[in-house]
Amino acid sequence: MSPAKSSPAQASAVPGDAALARVPAVRVQRAGAVVPGTPAEYNASITVRYGAAHPGAVLLLMPGFLGGAGSFDRLARTIVTLDPQVAVWAVDRRSNLLEPQELLAHATPSDLIRIVQEGLPVRSPASVPFMRDWGLDVTLRDWRVAVQEARTLTPNVFLGGHSLGGSLTGLYAAYDFGGYVGSTDLRGLVMLDGLPGVLADRPMNADQYRQGGLNALGPLPGLLQLDTQPYVDSLIFGPKLAAQADAQARLAALHPDDPAPTGGLTRFPATNLAAGLLQLEDRYALLPFLTLHTGAPTNAIEAPSFAALALGGRNSHWLVGPQDAARPVGWQDDPAAPTDGLDFVRRYWTPLADYSEWYFPNRLTLDVAAARSGTRGTPFESDMRVWYTAQLSAPILGIAAQNGVTREDMYREYAAGTHATLTTRTLPDATHLDIVAARSDQVARWILDWMRPLRR
Repeated sequence: MSPAKSSPAQASAVPGDAALARVPAVRVQRAGAVVPGTPAEYNASITVRYGAAHPGAVLLLMPGFLGGAGSFDRLARTIVTLDPQVAVWAVDRRSNLLEPQELLAHATPSDLIRIVQEGLPVRSPASVPFMRDWGLDVTLRDWRVAVQEARTLTPNVFLGGHSLGGSLTGLYAAYDFGGYVGSTDLRGLVMLDGLPGVLADRPMNADQYRQGGLNALGPLPGLLQLDTQPYVDSLIFGPKLAAQADAQARLAALHPDDPAPTGGLTRFPATNLAAGLLQLEDRYALLPFLTLHTGAPTNAIEAPSFAALALGGRNSHWLVGPQDAARPVGWQDDPAAPTDGLDFVRRYWTPLADYSEWYFPNRLTLDVAAARSGTRGTPFESDMRVWYTAQLSAPILGIAAQNGVTREDMYREYAAGTHATLTTRTLPDATHLDIVAARSDQVARWILDWMRPLRR
């Protein structure tokens, strides 16, 4: 299907900020999968639950690579506002518990400035040796705890995710949980600009799994490197940058037009809002899967970014600095852009959840690259039990972002290897992050329209 036109129902008013704010939400932590060597407090299954405590249907959403439950805040609230019988449970993976979120929760403006400039203390690899075990099996078993609880409330349980979360959705449905197939508990699957195999663009052998290999994101640490590289920590993302981004987003939400802290996320004078959005704006972001479109900088000099172009960026640029040195680089919202920049930074950090996952486990990326869309007949069959892709019959809704990382034909190719009924949509003009952050309610309406006949 091509980008869809709005029906009369879809053309109705988008829920406003006041309606979205009224949606009840609570953070719930349950005992998760028990992993030998992991401290008990980190064996947890965590969800942020939007909507009724006793709903008619539950949609559980898994965030993407580097993402946290907060990345679904706007979409979840929109879905519940449009249909209060549906609850949305957004997942925080167990590694989110490693973050000192209380320091951000109680931070004063001066504290936030300091965090933007310096970050927060980072846990050393040696202090988290147990993270080497936080791979696909652990992630899916933590998720299953929430699925099983949802099933005690309603038989209408749907599973979904964004980006890597879309991959994990398909892997969960095909997983063998000790003789119980994941899809058995599910009415259907929702994949938002992500699906199994999308980041695993080449097969991996056992030696690459041990020594290190490659996927669509670049080099992957192997099992033998996980003691020294248990989590993602690079020039593009890591725990320090994640803390700085959270603090900058809070400053942008509080005082968007004030000057951003010097020595923080920008090399030049900028307003808080500009500093908060430049890292992810499609035209300036380094990686194509970490982008959204909200507007454009003001008082700015730019140049082509050959580094971003080499990494797959489209029409990528970098900012040199302000045109008028007496004024900071500012930000101008574009009402026609998919995402509202100020709304985005306001939701980036909340007391309930964070947009990102500071300590993203390299083991999970490695396992997903090895599993691809199924492990039957591979060296990983016994340790990662993704056995039932070919038998999968749960209906699938695949929504691509027009300028994201998937296309409708990619969903069709995946579904051809299953017995699933597939519905596809494309969100026009959207980048990879816009699909869950957009001011439009189109994605929410597509999901609800697709779910409705599957609920019983």
